[in-house]
Amino acid sequence: MKVGIVGANGYGGAELIRLLHNHPMVTVDLLVSHSTQGQKITDQYPQLQHVLELPLEKLHVPEIINRVDAVFFATPSGVTKDIAPPFVEAGIPCIDLSGDFRLKDKQMYKEWYKNAPAEQEFLDMAVYGLPEIYRKDLNDRTFIANPGCYPTAALLGIVPAVKASIIDTTYPIIIDGKTGVSGAGRKPTQGTLFSEINENMKAYKLGSHQHTPEIEQVLSQIKGAETKVTFNAHLVPMTRGILCTIYASLKNIHLTDADVVQLYNETYQDEHFVRVRPEKCWPATKEVYGTNFCDIGVSIDQRTNILTIISVIDNLVKGAAGQAIQNLNLMNNWDEKTGLDTIPVYP
Repeated sequence: MKVGIVGANGYGGAELIRLLHNHPMVTVDLLVSHSTQGQKITDQYPQLQHVLELPLEKLHVPEIINRVDAVFFATPSGVTKDIAPPFVEAGIPCIDLSGDFRLKDKQMYKEWYKNAPAEQEFLDMAVYGLPEIYRKDLNDRTFIANPGCYPTAALLGIVPAVKASIIDTTYPIIIDGKTGVSGAGRKPTQGTLFSEINENMKAYKLGSHQHTPEIEQVLSQIKGAETKVTFNAHLVPMTRGILCTIYASLKNIHLTDADVVQLYNETYQDEHFVRVRPEKCWPATKEVYGTNFCDIGVSIDQRTNILTIISVIDNLVKGAAGQAIQNLNLMNNWDEKTGLDTIPVYP
């Protein structure tokens, strides 16, 4: 299968190239970049010399439709909504990493993303691509909205507890998210300068992060009722990784750590990319570095009856490019581990 990557000069695009290079069913045939067109990808990423030395091309939809069998969109939000529809209408399988097609409510997208939304027909066509929750919806589909990085970690962490109805969702679920700087993208800003972030830690977008409604949309679908979360994000001085600490009030049920670990193991027993830790063993971001794994640990505070869940992913892999490739595999009825079955880079 020949694939193209639109937005290939960003971190997500580069990670797609890295992972697809070892995919036996795929060749990267086209790289598109608006800001660096005319250059080679090796001008942006010298480490790709002798690996992939394609030019970064201008977006020309009719030509691309005839050149590739599938397209990844690794663009900023607000871009893909305008350029993906012709590919979708032409029957080209599309996987969007930008976020433009995740929210099904146009007004909700406009409110949280501060952009004009996509047309409703394409929002309805796009399948939310979190395989561990929506696996049955992904086979033989041609248009997938790849989940956000924070929602991936948060949802994989909290969904088993919501499904099993062991938590009281009349109280907001609290999600404390921390991300590495690569999550802000490659475009330089004052807040991501080395001198600003090194030996520093800061919260951002308190109460207004665009991933909040995405998390609520999925939890409300699963619960069958409106489910609210309090989600706050923090930037930490590391390159890759997301750690979500999730707090939820347990119902009046006497549960132990062992009970919840068993519940999570049963939920994810057939999911290769989710690893549940045993009691008193909580994951760290470096333990999933460079992989498509999500590692989860749980703990109950018996004094306050609060369930704490720790969920970690690599934001560029399971939070972006790796999950997109996992979705490509499922779209084509390939083994979902194809091109992704690696162990963490550690230390």
